[in-house]
Amino acid sequence: MKIKTLFIACLAGLCVATTVSADIQSRQIRFGYGLNENSNQGRATKLFAEEVGRLSDGKLRIRPFGGATLGSDVQMQQALLGGAQEMMVGSTATLVGIVPEMAIWDTPFLFNSAEEADVILDGPVGQQVMDKLEEKGLIGLVYWENGFRNLTNSRRPVETLEDLDGIRLRVMQNNVFLDSFKTLGANAVPMAFSELFTALETRTVDGQENPYNTILSSKFYEVQEYLTVTNHVYSPWIVLVSQRFWDRLSQVERDILLEAAITARDFERQDTREEAARALSELQEKGMKVNELGSDEVERMRAQLTDVNQSIAEAVGMDLWNSLQQALAEARAGNSMSSN
Repeated sequence: MKIKTLFIACLAGLCVATTVSADIQSRQIRFGYGLNENSNQGRATKLFAEEVGRLSDGKLRIRPFGGATLGSDVQMQQALLGGAQEMMVGSTATLVGIVPEMAIWDTPFLFNSAEEADVILDGPVGQQVMDKLEEKGLIGLVYWENGFRNLTNSRRPVETLEDLDGIRLRVMQNNVFLDSFKTLGANAVPMAFSELFTALETRTVDGQENPYNTILSSKFYEVQEYLTVTNHVYSPWIVLVSQRFWDRLSQVERDILLEAAITARDFERQDTREEAARALSELQEKGMKVNELGSDEVERMRAQLTDVNQSIAEAVGMDLWNSLQQALAEARAGNSMSSN
């Protein structure tokens, strides 16, 4: 990256170092996120802030705001668009209203593994989708991991497709999630994450779907009895910058934010996966009744969602959809060869 070249050049002479220093102004950057400080999201944000401070010699200061204190993902996105907030990390799913192509990541049962998701998200297809943000006034830096999503509810175990019938299920404010769960028979209710715990506690909704880490860190086990392992969607987060703020930054400052975001991404993915491996057993220890959806039922759900997948392909554009399918086929072929 350019920043590395610049910093190495600093070693060659004082004048170059002075030039680099002059390209970094003293700035405070508000960085919002939805989960609490002790979550995987919070830990990665803390590392990101430390890296930005280190690379900028303390001139760029990230001020984290966790627990949705700056609003829901949608509210923070609007604040970034208006220039009232500088940065955030949040779900790609809530960006679909701004960038329709983001809906491609909501495709049910799209990825077979987290490692497969890394290859696609960090590759040309992921970048192609991210680049669409700039047309709308946002800058995407990197994808972080939320993880594979699973179902919880307070009414009954979900062991078959029919068990979803009538369950009031909170979903993100996203048409793909709405259409998917309505198609599967649930009563899908769009709702901001910041409102979710109270809605579960008061039985305004019966259930929700999120990765194990989020279920644990948000203490949903206190208000949910049943957890069904479905792995129905791999859910990425994305680190965003307000373009209005970005346009005021020097290239050196931009490079610092990007380099720190990549470092935090790599940490966050590893941290998330290690935590997910522990979270399921912890949720069982805390009293949740866990069952895994059988492969036959997964295939029944896949078949039920054929029309939803077709509508996603049409919404994001067939060229993008076909590029994704080709990239997935290549990734799977490469993985198959490497395992032989």
